[in-house]
Amino acid sequence: MENFIHPTAKVGPGTTLGTNCYIDANVTIGANCRLGHGVIIHPDTTIAAGVRIDDHTVIGKLPMRAAASAVTKDEALPGCVIGDSCIVGTFVVIYRGCTIAQNVLVADLASVRENVRIGEYTIVGRGVTVENKVTIGKRCKLETEAYITALSEIGDFCFIAPEVAFTNDNFMARTKERFKYHKGVTMKTGARIGANVTVLPGITIEEDALVAAGSVVTRNVPARKIVLGSPAREWRDVPAEQLLENQ
Repeated sequence: MENFIHPTAKVGPGTTLGTNCYIDANVTIGANCRLGHGVIIHPDTTIAAGVRIDDHTVIGKLPMRAAASAVTKDEALPGCVIGDSCIVGTFVVIYRGCTIAQNVLVADLASVRENVRIGEYTIVGRGVTVENKVTIGKRCKLETEAYITALSEIGDFCFIAPEVAFTNDNFMARTKERFKYHKGVTMKTGARIGANVTVLPGITIEEDALVAAGSVVTRNVPARKIVLGSPAREWRDVPAEQLLENQ
């Protein structure tokens, strides 16, 4: 099997490609990158230096829009941008219009939609889904199979445990009224969420707050407080030794 590199694509020195890679028009790949087998890079993508992309991953995919979609719009999107020294796993899909800063890890089977920005040194775990119009700060950790719904904002140094689910539609796809109220989840700097938590639309989890595992969050969470239960209620202060300022 042979690789295809479009005549307008630029591949930096020291970069290696596995077999059956497809590099489309106006793609720029920096120096010393490593692409696995069957990697597809769609048009206008920019990949900086020292990036590793594993087998059968797709970068710069165009979004699909269902006729009834509430959030996805037909729009011109800039090319996908992957920063220096990122690692992108196997069977990952990263959409056009996504910008990923340097030293980010996107693990196997993850999906990152259009109009997403991810800050430096953040980890997007195995099977995580990041929907469109999401901002994620630097040095965050999103663990296995977390679901980040559209229109969410995650600050710096946040932690999201496995199987966390964000939501953005209190009307659950019924009535036209819902279109006025779509809103994702906001996590402020240093906020943390335990495993198997569900967060309702429009909720804000304030700085250094902690949501205990298995909770259902139906109201805003105050800064530096621990909440737990279904519905989640305030329990006590976050211990001082766990606060971001003391790390």
